[in-house]
Amino acid sequence: MTPNDPLLTDLYQFNMLQAYLDGGKIDTAVFEFFVRRLPARRGFLVAAGLEQALDYLETLQFSDDHIAWLRDSGRFSAAFLDQLARFRFTGDVDAMPEGSIFFGNEPILRVVAPLPEAQFVETRLVNILHFQSLIASKAARMVLAAPGKQLVDFGLRRAHSAEAGLFAARASYIAGFAGTATLLANRAFGIPVFGTMAHSFIQAHDDEAAAFEAFARSRPDDLVLLLDTYDTEAAARKVVELAPRLKADGIAVRGVRLDSGDIMALSKSVRGILDAGGLADVVIFVSGGLDEDQLARFRSADAPIDGFGVGTSLTTSSDVPALDCVYKLQEYAGVPRRKRSVGKATWPGRKQVWRSLGRDGRITGDMLSTEDDDWPGERLLEPVMRNGRRLQQPPLAAMRARVSHGLDQLPDGARRLEEPSPCPVAIAPRLLALTEAVDRRLAAQDEDV
Repeated sequence: MTPNDPLLTDLYQFNMLQAYLDGGKIDTAVFEFFVRRLPARRGFLVAAGLEQALDYLETLQFSDDHIAWLRDSGRFSAAFLDQLARFRFTGDVDAMPEGSIFFGNEPILRVVAPLPEAQFVETRLVNILHFQSLIASKAARMVLAAPGKQLVDFGLRRAHSAEAGLFAARASYIAGFAGTATLLANRAFGIPVFGTMAHSFIQAHDDEAAAFEAFARSRPDDLVLLLDTYDTEAAARKVVELAPRLKADGIAVRGVRLDSGDIMALSKSVRGILDAGGLADVVIFVSGGLDEDQLARFRSADAPIDGFGVGTSLTTSSDVPALDCVYKLQEYAGVPRRKRSVGKATWPGRKQVWRSLGRDGRITGDMLSTEDDDWPGERLLEPVMRNGRRLQQPPLAAMRARVSHGLDQLPDGARRLEEPSPCPVAIAPRLLALTEAVDRRLAAQDEDV
């Protein structure tokens, strides 16, 4: 299986695909991906995963092996399976660029394509966009909680799959992390990688100081030594004693890492030991079950910590492990469509989002309306794919800059970790009028039944 395997979807996508093709339902459809509402602890979200979504659309096709397997399953007609050999995504996509700040009920991606194509891609698009946006949003909160600190993703081993770990490294880097411990992320995306040492390396040696020296001489570049295998303060003193011998051989201790215990108190005592030993330039890096709330507490206490490795809480987004996101039909054959289910109603038609800023450069609110409306402010959705081919592929650096700029634009209420106040999203009169017109049409259809 590969990440873009067309069988990596729900069975009902194939069921509908055959029914659409059998019934000749191949007119143009418009689907939009959005998050219905923000979780209680989120004042904003960060759009991420678009590059992988476009890659999936651009490479979508069925191999002879796929078709043979589907044929052997006995679930589908021979005529349908013959059509799959020619099946490709040929549509258009408009989206918020990766790194955009967005709020509830705002489409961050719109697909316009023949109905069978636009429907079939639903599951994988939701899968990709949901996860990376979820993790980028979590990471952005950590960036806000620890301004000026080096943040590194340590979460691969606790991620819910290998792909999740890799994509979490990407999403967190977009959101402002300095890098990741996941080596493949460096090869796949060019993300900086960081690595120190494990407790097992210390335990494998009979003497802790000997373990430090052996590691330093084997891996002298960007040397960071782990202090808390036994007695953290004693280990710090051993580093002070070792550092001059290493320096004589051109090896500098760049940092030490704390991974357990009373981190607040230990960071202060270790800082004192290092400073007294002439190692004021050695940084203190902390890991071990951290989240944004702990980062904020370290900041408020002015703890002498220079960087953090964040794992489980990042790659699982432990406080908010899922977003209420959906991919819904908004138009078919030129006719606006609307879902009216209780609690899950949608706004019909092709839509655009306009963003307004105050005199201070902060976001005052967004306007949601039909695509052909005109409002002051920045239009957030832009063309990214036409006729099944992507138009651009911006570098990760541009995405990081977009997140940084977007976070600067957030009002203080939206930036808060606890009980945040998201920016308002207003519904334009034209969209309200269209919704009323769709409801009247649906009511008339019900009367005719």
